[in-house]
Amino acid sequence: MDLIKILYIIPGVLLGLSLHEFAHAQTAVWLGDDTPKLQGRLSISPLVHLDILGFLMILIAGFGWAKPVEINPYNFKKPKRDDILVSLAGPLANLLIAIFFILLMKILYYIPETILSDSLYHTIITIFDYTVWINIALLVFNLLPIPPLDGSHIFFGLLGLKDKPFYYQFYDKSRFILFILIITNFIDKIIGPPIFIIYSSLEGLFF
Repeated sequence: MDLIKILYIIPGVLLGLSLHEFAHAQTAVWLGDDTPKLQGRLSISPLVHLDILGFLMILIAGFGWAKPVEINPYNFKKPKRDDILVSLAGPLANLLIAIFFILLMKILYYIPETILSDSLYHTIITIFDYTVWINIALLVFNLLPIPPLDGSHIFFGLLGLKDKPFYYQFYDKSRFILFILIITNFIDKIIGPPIFIIYSSLEGLFF
C-alpha cells in the first residue's frame, strides 16, 4: 500500500483492534473473570492492546493481530457458555463500529458544502469508508473456526469439542494453516465474499 492509503486506514485499524480486545476484556470481567482487569486490559487505548509487529503486518500485508486478551474460564459461572460470549464480544464490537461509521457517512451526505470543502469531505468519507471495510474484515476474519481466532472458541464451544483431543491437535497446526492461507491469498477467497455481502447489506440499510 502507498503512504496515503496507509494514513487512511490507520484510524480504522487502531479503533477496530482496540475496541475488539476491549470488548473481550470487559465481557470477561462482567462474567466474573478479573484477569483482563488485573492485566490492565480494561481500556480503549490502542497502547494497551497493540502488538507492534501485528499492527505493522496489517499495514504491510493486510493481515495482523493485536495482543490477545487472556482469560481464565474457571472464573466464570458457566465456563463453556461464558467463553463463547467473550469470544463473540470482539467481532460484535467490530460490527457495531462498522454500523456506526456507515451512519456517520450517511449524516455527512446532508452537511452543506459551505461547511465542508470538497477535499475535506472526500478525506473524511474515505477514512470512514476504510473504517467500515476494515471492521467488517476483522469481524469476518475473526469468526473463522481456526484457532486461536474467536470463531474457533465459538464453533468448537457450541459443539462441545474444546476439551477434546482433536481440538488440541488442530490448535497445534492452526497457526501453520493460517499462515498458508494468508501467503497464498486463499484467505481472500474465503473471507472476501462475506465481507462484500455484509458491507453491501449495511449500505443498503442506510443508503
